Amino acid sequence: MPIKLIVFDIAGTTVKDDNNVSEAFQSALAKFEVHVGLNEINPMMGYEKKQAITEILTAHSSLEVSQITSSLVNQIYDEFVLQMIFHYEHTEGITALPGVEQTMLELQKHRIKIGINTGFPYIIAETIIKRLQWREKGLIDFLIGSDQVEFGRPQPLMINRIMEVLNIQDPNEVVKVGDTEVDIREGKAANCKYVIGVTTGTFTRSELEKYEPTHIIDHVSEILGIVGVGVFSL
Repeated sequence: MPIKLIVFDIAGTTVKDDNNVSEAFQSALAKFEVHVGLNEINPMMGYEKKQAITEILTAHSSLEVSQITSSLVNQIYDEFVLQMIFHYEHTEGITALPGVEQTMLELQKHRIKIGINTGFPYIIAETIIKRLQWREKGLIDFLIGSDQVEFGRPQPLMINRIMEVLNIQDPNEVVKVGDTEVDIREGKAANCKYVIGVTTGTFTRSELEKYEPTHIIDHVSEILGIVGVGVFSL
């Protein structure tokens, strides 16, 4: 059965991220006197951001459970969103990872649709897509943020929604691609035919292996061979 849809993550998978997301988390937390190391933040990349903040506060702060209120989480979240929007609107060097746009274009030529999903809220994801002009370039078919479904990753609701919008019924026609454990768990929960981990983001190959994706790749162009549409020269 041919592949009809590939769902890509954003930061670390299709868009260059030099720990920028984790550093924004760290900065937002610090504004509220919560000081957490990047090594404690990185494993939460890919999750819906309010969930990530709550789990980081619970596991890695000195706050009592009673102090981890929805108000505090929302304030940290709002600060994180502001920092990320400013970063993606104004920072130089916001770019797709090597080979990503060429790979997307090749997939589109073979009538394979491209969905983008993310642990970011839609407003951040939309800022990135506008900056990179992916709609104008004809590279993507649908974008969804984690705040547009009831539950973010690892629940499969974002993938399910993309399939619904793009009129794809069978998960055996779908591939999920991401750089974190929760991307892999999401793809498995959605019963995607292929669940591909990429080593261009937060997790190393050995860290990804623990979650048993169908494939692990070092360059996004390797997807073309996996789905059987050939390769291109960089």
